Amino acid sequence: MIDSSEPLVTIGVPVYNGERFLAECLDSLLSQRFRNFVLLISDNASTDGTEKICQTYVKADSRVRYHRNRTNIGLYGNFNLLLRLARTRYVKLATADDFWAPTMLGDSLASMEGDSSLALCHPKAVLVAEDGSEIRRYEQSCHLMDDDPAVRFRRVLTEIGLVNQLVGVIRTDVLRSTLPLMNHTLADRVFVAELSLYGKIMELPKYQYFRRFHQESTSWDRKSESHQIRRLFSSGTRRIRLATWKYHWGLVRRLLRSPLDSGRKLELLRFLGRRIAWDRWVLMGECWQLLWPARTAAASEQRETKS
Repeated sequence: MIDSSEPLVTIGVPVYNGERFLAECLDSLLSQRFRNFVLLISDNASTDGTEKICQTYVKADSRVRYHRNRTNIGLYGNFNLLLRLARTRYVKLATADDFWAPTMLGDSLASMEGDSSLALCHPKAVLVAEDGSEIRRYEQSCHLMDDDPAVRFRRVLTEIGLVNQLVGVIRTDVLRSTLPLMNHTLADRVFVAELSLYGKIMELPKYQYFRRFHQESTSWDRKSESHQIRRLFSSGTRRIRLATWKYHWGLVRRLLRSPLDSGRKLELLRFLGRRIAWDRWVLMGECWQLLWPARTAAASEQRETKS
């Protein structure tokens, strides 16, 4: 029996200027058939009507709590804040422009409670347009039930597409063993890869997550540096420096501090070394950018203007 007197799950909703879609997101979460949770909203210093919407929900439902950051600490900084504040057995992040089927939470929790080897459980995703209408069902799977964590880690990095797993249900004791999400455009991918070193990742065969694509969503234009800075990073960030270096180092660092034995770590370090070698020209280009920033900034602006 899953229900208990204390909340079993913390649902963390990071939001910044989310007045257009926030109510639909919160309604879908508060309408979950499994109701034993606390819903914590972290407002990243919004300048629109987000705070007013949140206060309305706080007054209407005792499960809802609201926190407002004094300054914008970036999307992944806000994720980390919510994950640190979780005091329940499970935690789930919920992006403020998406929505979920009412059976999502209960189905995920039933799987997690029934299998202690799971670090994360997530449903299949439906990609939807700005008005919520279906674009297509996302078929690229991330169902990592291999017993070997090294196999799971390699599969994340070679098979994952859209990182829909980030908004799945995570076991909090596993989360406490991991590092915070990086301040990086690929932070979600690195985070899921790290989780795979600690436990299995289950994908439920049900389309219960509705991921909205619109011009202000983080996935709308991954090639545009200016778009990524505006959506992902804290206020005052102007450029993304050494992004590929930081990505590879983030993976290496998380592997080295994982519970794998030295032999498996060495095996995966060789795997990561090959991936670093594949990116050698990009890595060299980032060094060039660091040494001659004005020249590379002008070239980057020209590319964005042409696109």
